Amino acid sequence: MSISSSQLMLFYKGITLIDFKVDTMDIEKLNEEIKIFSSETHGSTDYDKEENFVIGLDPKDFAPFKYLQKKIPEIKDISFILKSGYVFDSLELSYNENFVQWYEKQFLKKLPRAHARKISLIYLPNNKLIFDQIQIVHRAYEVLSHEQILLNGKNLPTQLGEWYVKCIFGLKQVKSTSQRGFDFMIGDKNVEVKVEWSDVSSPKGVKLKKSLVDLSDYCIIIYIAKNFMIREVCFLDSEYVSRKFSSKGHTIFLKDSDVSSYFFSKSNKHFDKVNNPVTFLKYASPVLAMKLMEKLDVPSKDSV
Repeated sequence: MSISSSQLMLFYKGITLIDFKVDTMDIEKLNEEIKIFSSETHGSTDYDKEENFVIGLDPKDFAPFKYLQKKIPEIKDISFILKSGYVFDSLELSYNENFVQWYEKQFLKKLPRAHARKISLIYLPNNKLIFDQIQIVHRAYEVLSHEQILLNGKNLPTQLGEWYVKCIFGLKQVKSTSQRGFDFMIGDKNVEVKVEWSDVSSPKGVKLKKSLVDLSDYCIIIYIAKNFMIREVCFLDSEYVSRKFSSKGHTIFLKDSDVSSYFFSKSNKHFDKVNNPVTFLKYASPVLAMKLMEKLDVPSKDSV
């Protein structure tokens, strides 16, 4: 499989702020292999036991990740395709009827419920469409807020912020064993994700539940501006948070002054955890994007 170079530009109010090239996977080649696999049944194989499946450009085409590894030697691990913009999705949390029908047709058997809980689907989001819709939502929020109709709309920003984190760090979602909902994971490490939606942080700081911090290995705080762009990200070891900021109550408050040295705009400590620098830059605010360009492993236009 060849590695291709594609152009990425970041715009703000019609002005090109950053114009550079990034090395990306040959998506067409990957999709070709997915189509080949989907074109015939595989009831005599053990691919039905796989837990990671990649969705093709046609949403009805799928292929086991291990099959793609065999066909495309350059794919060493899942992080390789995540760096090209692919994202994890849990079948249990985001039911995909196309996959269930495809599985039964391919492997000539029903999809066992116990196995379905373990399956992750890896897909390529339509970032242009998403970006355009975010701008539309932002304008709608402004109008509805001005008209005193929308007084509390944090549900959308929270879910969008969690999606950003999932894309940027390659997180998987698994059914929670300790509470309702789901947990985020990096490998076998549990991640507590907190979304802060405001243009300026609260003087009290970001509020975290102590019990959730204690159950996690990492805490990721993503600061979303009112226009839904990422204005900052903070990646912390949960043990450090519990040790340094723990109090007698059930809540931990992290002020910017306490953790700003760990902001991605200022610290290089956790850049090795970034799986998808292109997505990070695409949804970052112009100010943050300019700072990240010097730190993220994305070649500049002049160096390619």
